[in-house]
Amino acid sequence: MALNIVWIAFFVIAFVVALVKLIFFGDIEIFKKLADGVFDSAKSSVLDVAFPLAGTMVFFLGLLNIAEKAGAVRFLARFVNPLMKRIFPGVPEGHPAMGQMVMNFSANLLGLDNAATPFGLKAMESLQTLNPKKEEATNAQIMFLVLHTSGLTIIPLTIIAYRISANSSSPAAIFIPCVLGTLVTTLASVAVVSIWQKIRWDAVLFVWVFSALAVVALLLLYINQLSPTQKETFTTIVGNLLLMVIILSFIVGGAWKKVNVFDAFIEGAKSGFDVVLKIIPYLVGMLVAIRVFRDSGALDYVINGMAWVIRTLGFDTAFVPALPVAIMKPFSGSGARGMMLDIFKNPALGPDSFPGLAASIFQGSADTTFYIIALYFGSVGIRKVRYSIWAGMIADFIGVIAAIIIAYIFFS
Repeated sequence: MALNIVWIAFFVIAFVVALVKLIFFGDIEIFKKLADGVFDSAKSSVLDVAFPLAGTMVFFLGLLNIAEKAGAVRFLARFVNPLMKRIFPGVPEGHPAMGQMVMNFSANLLGLDNAATPFGLKAMESLQTLNPKKEEATNAQIMFLVLHTSGLTIIPLTIIAYRISANSSSPAAIFIPCVLGTLVTTLASVAVVSIWQKIRWDAVLFVWVFSALAVVALLLLYINQLSPTQKETFTTIVGNLLLMVIILSFIVGGAWKKVNVFDAFIEGAKSGFDVVLKIIPYLVGMLVAIRVFRDSGALDYVINGMAWVIRTLGFDTAFVPALPVAIMKPFSGSGARGMMLDIFKNPALGPDSFPGLAASIFQGSADTTFYIIALYFGSVGIRKVRYSIWAGMIADFIGVIAAIIIAYIFFS
């Protein structure tokens, strides 16, 4: 119901704003812009999002099938069971979804978005087998989705690459701020959903969480000692090296367990196209709605309104030029990325300005909530998303506030 209301609101608000522009401001091109945006986004949803995803889905679902037959998924599930059974109490111990979710989180952690999506979709499919009401999201599915939308990563490789291409004098300066921002968003996600689901935090859960924080803190301390060039080299090598290690370990492990590796790969890969075909309608519907909302100028009014409120309350407004990135991120990753790049290209700002640095942190502190909800729930036919949107948006809001504070602490 919530997703239905949001989707309708995108179109209605966009139409009303466009009508006001036509009648009161004489913008005769506005409805042509909206119509062109509908066709362009519908086309790009399939050609630029769904089809490129198909190849990745085919490969990694094939790889995942090898891992499942070799027992790697069950091993991961047993290893993280003390933590996962507390966060996901509705999932039986040792269930394949546990290991699949861990692989999804691990890929996100390393900044490997392309690998994370197939693992995540497979995890959602496994969680759906435990769902007694197939069209309504379970608590476990909502917890998984909100955690995924928090976008936890310790290697913001993509953002550093964009800053390098924009000729930043210190492209890796946002490394630690991005990690801290996404860490706060992830902890906020766990806290918000835990309150909603009345999950009890015991000593074991606290030990796991604080141990993970300690590992991240030690890694950050090590990385902070490196020079900017060494940081860039570290981020470039580690994520891609670990991805290849995972791929090779699944293949070699399958052969060690006497699995017919190539046949297992083909068997799993065949399901990749099926998943992509299922999600295309959801992708098209959500991305077209977001595009119409943005092209109408409604998003600009939201941003300007927030900026006015911030100025009225007497807060510093140095971060306001970067605010569009934070507002767009829950709706469209490509839109937020485009806004960040616009700041980088702006001669009056640039990647090393305060707004440029803040935009980088916003881009790295969360993921695309609405896109992920449409993608993951759509892949298993869930229509009643319950409180997942509101939980995700609350966590995103906390993450934005944290990102602003972090930007001031590091760069003001």
